[in-house]
Amino acid sequence: MKQVDELDQLNRKSFIVTEPHPERVLQFGEGNFLRAFVDWQFDKMNKLAEWNTGVVIVQPQPGGLVEKLNVQDGLYTVILEGIKDGQAMKEHTVVECVTRGINPYGPEFLEYEALSQKPELRFIVSNTTEAGIAYAPEDQLEDRPQKSFPGKLTAFLYKRFHFFEGDQSKGLVIIPCELIDRNGDALKEIVLKYANQWELGAEFIAWIEEANTFCNSLVDRIVPGYPKDRIHEIQAELGYKDDLVVVGEQYHLWVIEGPQWLKEELPAYLAGLNVLIVDDMAPYRTRKVRILNGAHTALTPVAYLYGLDTVGQAVEHDVMGEYIQSLIREEIIPTLDSPAAELNVYADDVIERFRNPYVSHYVMSIALNSVSKFKTRNLPSLLQYVAQHKALPAKIVFSLASLLVFYRGDRNGGSIALADEAEVLSTFGELWSTYDGTLAGAKRLTEQVLSKQTWWGQDLNQVEGLVEQTAQHVYEITSRGMKETLDSLTGNSVPGA
Repeated sequence: MKQVDELDQLNRKSFIVTEPHPERVLQFGEGNFLRAFVDWQFDKMNKLAEWNTGVVIVQPQPGGLVEKLNVQDGLYTVILEGIKDGQAMKEHTVVECVTRGINPYGPEFLEYEALSQKPELRFIVSNTTEAGIAYAPEDQLEDRPQKSFPGKLTAFLYKRFHFFEGDQSKGLVIIPCELIDRNGDALKEIVLKYANQWELGAEFIAWIEEANTFCNSLVDRIVPGYPKDRIHEIQAELGYKDDLVVVGEQYHLWVIEGPQWLKEELPAYLAGLNVLIVDDMAPYRTRKVRILNGAHTALTPVAYLYGLDTVGQAVEHDVMGEYIQSLIREEIIPTLDSPAAELNVYADDVIERFRNPYVSHYVMSIALNSVSKFKTRNLPSLLQYVAQHKALPAKIVFSLASLLVFYRGDRNGGSIALADEAEVLSTFGELWSTYDGTLAGAKRLTEQVLSKQTWWGQDLNQVEGLVEQTAQHVYEITSRGMKETLDSLTGNSVPGA
């Protein structure tokens, strides 16, 4: 067997693949999730349903992976590990549908802009994190490019509208994958806001409304991402060097709320994919966001500060496992409208997916933009629980307190690589720099964090008892440590845990 440094780099010269397909999909985002979920499915449709569609990827931020992607001519390996048809299974495939990547922040801007003139272009997909679908009032039509994703999209559509002189047949199907409620509606609303702000005219606005289809969507696949701890072993097994290997679970579900004609344009059913084109995605979204994503976000700061690095370690741990199970069963499920038996079966599936024996899903890979994730995934359960029970959900509140302590950036004396909006990081930095280690100090810090309406959508100081209970946990975690505090909360004391 060759040594890793002797292996050929994966690209279209070293690996026998099909000829590049026509670029019919423009994708904003080159991260692990889109590549292991959306592009993997598009590749399946090309291979099994003769879809004949190429994907050109645009980097939504100045820093990204398109340079690595282009070195490999758009090729990369997806490794799926987990439970399939009741059996543990591991398999891999080389995704061939990506034609190239473009970084619009520099010389490639004109190349990016020229994509608007492609007559064959039909779909736009995106995943720019929950914070990506947001209005940036400073964006202008003349920017090269705009700061926000909706700003970029508006300018791109305007270029296309002008080039094709308002041709109705040159509209696009836009399917955002960001995990916010009714993501397609939210994106369209901001696009129309820019169209009015930039005075782009009634004809363009009518073209947006009539020629383009904005779909709400729900995505479901756990994607741990790049397997850094075993990449040399994997590359040796594959027999080639791939710097963009991405690992995901076997399970996948893509729910798209859109017109039924989309089934023919997006022939996922012919490739045996779990893609549902539905009239109302609300029940699917609520269940998934509250239980699966909510559990992920709730456990991340708790598990990491406890000393656990992966989701699997957390759910298998005596104390953390009990904490997560009770949070789901006792505090999330009771707030949902679907039948409890159905929700508990779904929860069983989620826990099984968390326990995937193949996947090391690092909790720090979930920690990106944790404040906005908590707002989207956990805060609705907290508020609904309070409304129903006139009491606070103890486990969710503890997760909120753990989140505040997580943003102190300290894990048992080691620094935490925090990743969030600059304003979030600077605010926490200032607050923690003045923390004096007292309960009163914890309360002052908590009050200021919970008062941030731009973070939470409301002043959480108004939720009865939330400041006091959160502050108490913050004080205990910072003074006693996460392990002792969580052990006390769950009534456990596990020597050496």
